[in-house]
Amino acid sequence: MPSIFLRNGDSGPEVAEVRDRLHRLGLLSNAVLHNDFDDELTHAVKIFQQSRGLTVDGVVGPRTFRRLEEARWSVGDRVLTFMPRTMVHGDDVAQLQRRLIELGFIINRVDGVYGHQTERAVRDFQKNVGLSADGICGPDVFRALQRLARTVAGGSQEHLRELLAWDPINRAQSVETCTIVLDPSDSPTQLNGLSDLTEANVCWDIANRLEGRLSAAGALVVMTRSSNSTPSGERARANLANQQNADFVLSIDMDSHPNSAANGVATYYFGHQYSRSARGMRLAELIQEELAAKTPLRDLNTHAKTWDLLRLTRMPSVKTSIGYSSNPMDCSQLADAQVRDAVAQGLVAAIERILVPRIG
Repeated sequence: MPSIFLRNGDSGPEVAEVRDRLHRLGLLSNAVLHNDFDDELTHAVKIFQQSRGLTVDGVVGPRTFRRLEEARWSVGDRVLTFMPRTMVHGDDVAQLQRRLIELGFIINRVDGVYGHQTERAVRDFQKNVGLSADGICGPDVFRALQRLARTVAGGSQEHLRELLAWDPINRAQSVETCTIVLDPSDSPTQLNGLSDLTEANVCWDIANRLEGRLSAAGALVVMTRSSNSTPSGERARANLANQQNADFVLSIDMDSHPNSAANGVATYYFGHQYSRSARGMRLAELIQEELAAKTPLRDLNTHAKTWDLLRLTRMPSVKTSIGYSSNPMDCSQLADAQVRDAVAQGLVAAIERILVPRIG
């Protein structure tokens, strides 16, 4: 994975590699490959990013390059197996997951990660077709899937399964029974026109207010960082949430844009063209409803993304961008402690609404 960001105007062997991968995916019509990052490549990168639920900016950074690496694989290209420390990612895994779901095996969502649940579904499939149930997806499994290729088509039952499997031990769902991971941004980006506030300051303050309300209601709240420390990346934070067996993950950050007129609040959940987190989508919708009603921030709606924090967590996870650090109006509003308190109040209200109230 390149340690640099590639963008329009760059050139070199890394650009040639990106061009080659997009050409193989059918997104570059020009068969003559070269080393220049031109307008045609920028357009192809944006199409790829849009199709993968990534931020559409035409820039190839580590996240986009990693998805390009995953996109090179199709089912049958390599043997797939569960490796807890370095789990296999790729389009071939996503294709396998879709096929197993269509055949009725239990996988909550298509995330392209060969995790424990996917391995268990492969073992169940192997038992059903008379193969050794070792959880390794190799030539015998590929041939069995091919033989069954016409038996079932379609299927999005992973959405229903997520709803039904929401609480495997049948607890009454309420704030009092929940473990919630809060992930405030650590970005040092300064708010436009405000020398004494950064994105990290604002997001920490909101998360701190939110933690107080949720803890008072009985929830167990886990913060991904302290007020003066930083998290170690999206994957590490996803691992933390999975280790805590959390019920929700709520990430809070701010957006930015070269055009300082861009403003408003948006919430993101895991989703792409083949799958989505039903509970994550519902929580995102409730958050937008509450923030639109309780704050002066412009409602930019909800959007499906495949960012690592949303993709690699086993529980519903959302990321709320509470405004633009590049917009003077958003910054002025978020500098007001009353607005930050209203944001925290809206987030609590959304969490309460998605949970089944306790009776008696």
